[in-house]
Amino acid sequence: MKKEVKQPIVKTLERLFETNGTYYLVDFKRMKVSQSVELRKVLRKNAFTYKVIKNRLALRALGERCPESLRPLFQKPTAVAFAPKDPIQLAKILRDFSNQGKILAVKGGQVEGQYLAPGRFDEICRLTSRDDLVGKIGFLMASPLHRLMRTLQAPLGNVGILLGELKKTKKD
Repeated sequence: MKKEVKQPIVKTLERLFETNGTYYLVDFKRMKVSQSVELRKVLRKNAFTYKVIKNRLALRALGERCPESLRPLFQKPTAVAFAPKDPIQLAKILRDFSNQGKILAVKGGQVEGQYLAPGRFDEICRLTSRDDLVGKIGFLMASPLHRLMRTLQAPLGNVGILLGELKKTKKD
C-alpha cells in the first residue's frame, strides 16, 4: 500500500481512537462475509463502529497512547469495535454474536481509558449497564424519602378515618 493511501486511513483511525475511550480488539478469522455484514448491521443499529484494520496502521494511529500491554494484541487478523457511549452494551452484543457460532474472540482492548486484559472481557459482560446503575442509585436515594412520607401520612390518614367513624356514630 502506498503512503498516500495509508495517510487518510491513519487519520480516520486516529479520530476514532481519540473520540472513543472504549474499544475492543476482535479476532474475526473464522467469520464469513455474511456474518461480518450481519455484525456490522447490529452494531450500526446500536450506534457502534466496527472496523477491520491493518495492525501496523492501527498502532501508528494510536501512537504513544497505546499501552504497552495492548501492543502484542495487534497481531493476526484484527478488527476494532468502538463504543462512543456504553461499553457494556457493546461487550454484550459482541458476546451474544460470538455465542451464536463461536465466531469472534475478543483479544482485549481499552474500556474508558483503562486497559482490558483478554481474560477480563467476561467480567465486563456481566456488569449491568450504566443506565440501570443510575436507576438503582436513584431508587436507593429516593427510598428513605418515600418511607418518611408514608410514615408522616399514616397518622393523618388514621385521624381522617377516626373522624369519619365519629361522624357516623353521632348521626346514628
